[in-house]
Amino acid sequence: MNRRQLLAAAPLLAAPAIVQAQPAWPSRSVRVIIPFTPGGASDLMMRPVAERLERLLGHSFVIDNRAGGGGAVGVGAAANERPDGYTLLLTTAGPLALLPSMMANLPYDPARSFTYISLMGGAPIVCAVAGNSPLQTMADYAAAAKRAPEAVSFGSSGIGSMGHLTGVLFGMETGSQLLHAPFRGAPEAQTAVLSGTTTSLWDTAAANVGAIRSGGMRGLCVSSAQRAAILPDVPTAREAGFGNVVSLNWFMLAAPAGLPQSITERLADAVRGILAEPAIRERLDAVAFVTTDDVPQPGLAAWVQAEQTRWAPVVRASGASM
Repeated sequence: MNRRQLLAAAPLLAAPAIVQAQPAWPSRSVRVIIPFTPGGASDLMMRPVAERLERLLGHSFVIDNRAGGGGAVGVGAAANERPDGYTLLLTTAGPLALLPSMMANLPYDPARSFTYISLMGGAPIVCAVAGNSPLQTMADYAAAAKRAPEAVSFGSSGIGSMGHLTGVLFGMETGSQLLHAPFRGAPEAQTAVLSGTTTSLWDTAAANVGAIRSGGMRGLCVSSAQRAAILPDVPTAREAGFGNVVSLNWFMLAAPAGLPQSITERLADAVRGILAEPAIRERLDAVAFVTTDDVPQPGLAAWVQAEQTRWAPVVRASGASM
């Protein structure tokens, strides 16, 4: 290059590099991993919210069910994705607060693998007996349980389920020892109660609403901090005098760790507004979901850690492991 060419090129060499602007998020579809089979409680929570997010943000939110390992498979898959806002995770208390006490070598770390975006609500557990049972209240239930070890049996959807652990929590609170009868799902547990082979069940309220409202079963309490709108006559365990028996299979929207704060805040604000919409609240009430503590986004990681700590002794007492 001669002197004349160098002089002509000098302004270009001195000019700052042109930085290509990143497209605004979202500029394409967003995938939401749910670590459970289709049609479950997590789907019922996420799908109406995803529909509203699509209309609000202008791009599709596609549900990707990745079941296995009690949720560990899907949660682990989400943890390994890029934190660019195009892969989200909708999970429950199980993988984040319970599995760390049940399973060694989890493929993720609840404290480090995720950016937590929004605590979206939860599914309470109901304690129910047959409609013709002599046990009319939780006081009756507690008294029967204290008469002798394993005098009262309870069914659940399986070992390590939130229903199982809530029953164990009740036993710890009352100093009684209930006999756990694990089943492969809510229908089997309900059949055992209706047939009289099991005294009671501790199981997801949504799965037992029909039997309770028809009179086939009697709901003695729900485990949430407030009553479920669809079961307004069933008191909370707190109202029944058992203040520490509080449990909720809560739903958490998260992303791989490192999600930009701008996307985190945008999603958190959008979800908060959607959950406050009367039409959405009506849909969630209809499946016995309840609202949760209003935890600000920056405090969610500490909240998850507190839940893990709270449930660890209950998991140990239950003997559940994977």
